Amino acid sequence: MSVHSAYAVACGRGELVTPAALKERVVVAAREAGAGAVAIASAEDDVRAHQRFAASIARDDLATWPYDDAYAERAASPAALLPGAKSVVCVAIPYAIDAPKERVPLSGRVSNYAWATDYHRYARPILQRIASVLDDAAGEPATRLVCDTAPLAERAFAERAGLGWVGKHTNLIAPGLGSYVFLGEIVTTLELPPDSPSKKTCGACTRCIDVCPTRALRGDYTIDATRCISDLTQRTDAIPRALRPLVGDWVLGCDLCQEICPPTRRASPRVDAAFAAPHANNAFPDLLALLRLRGGEYKRRFRPTAMGWRGAALLRRNAAVALGNALDRATVPALEQSLVGDASELVREHVAWALGRIGSPRAYASLKAQSERETSLAVREEISSALGFLATPA
Repeated sequence: MSVHSAYAVACGRGELVTPAALKERVVVAAREAGAGAVAIASAEDDVRAHQRFAASIARDDLATWPYDDAYAERAASPAALLPGAKSVVCVAIPYAIDAPKERVPLSGRVSNYAWATDYHRYARPILQRIASVLDDAAGEPATRLVCDTAPLAERAFAERAGLGWVGKHTNLIAPGLGSYVFLGEIVTTLELPPDSPSKKTCGACTRCIDVCPTRALRGDYTIDATRCISDLTQRTDAIPRALRPLVGDWVLGCDLCQEICPPTRRASPRVDAAFAAPHANNAFPDLLALLRLRGGEYKRRFRPTAMGWRGAALLRRNAAVALGNALDRATVPALEQSLVGDASELVREHVAWALGRIGSPRAYASLKAQSERETSLAVREEISSALGFLATPA
């Protein structure tokens, strides 16, 4: 009999452990490690997840990300991650945090998940603790950890496991926890008794659809991610001009569809204070300071967080859009400096748009002056568009 089929040699005691008993150990370890919920899915390929993922790619819903059908196929197959996979341990880790109550004028908003400790750093130790129970039972490595780090249809397997259901905002909603949860998985070659899928749905509720400014949510449990504010603030090219006014004051991510979600509003998940406390000043960053952000300050302030993976120029670009939406003429001198001095063409493009949106006489004069010396074709085109929109100074 193989070690895996017998689940023998747990902790070196030569102990035989039944699948049900091992599952109970996994559940206890998950709770002790800080997981809000844990459930088990079989590791069989999820044909429906593959089909839905492939359909999203075909519609160009995910056009700003490097996904293709081969990726979709791998994401639906745990065995592609770990040959011989039998089970997927699905874990929900709550992260909802109360942001500071006071906001200074001209501050942006950051999604709840992004301004605190990077969720990879937070979730991985929890997953490792659970995986160690399985590896000890197998007497050898028998797991592969995933937390948005490898091709796996995480929400699909979490839904199959009964961890929750995927809502119309396309986030997983875990009973008692809501949608403010990180998902993590331990794919294992050990066979554990699977849990039953959730039968809950969002019913007739459309609150998340109605609140989305960009109409990214279709109401059929799909999303056009290219219109989602969270995606718009993380894409590495220009934010489409028509969507910039709808981004509002968000500078990374967006929580509108989750803030309005009834099960999430009723939830009171437990959050480790160490996850939240060190970075509370990032929840509502000063937009003018963000517009001046450079590499050293970016690394010091944001690298420990989930804001620390796209670079300082992206945050400066987003700050420019938020300042344009603030429509405050007092910000024109700062935008003017960025239009002239920022090394990033991408940032200067969006600064030009912001000045055009504000439309004061000084903003108009700044755009006119820069149009005569700007060397970037993309920035010159943005300036021309802004000047054309203004036509004459306000």
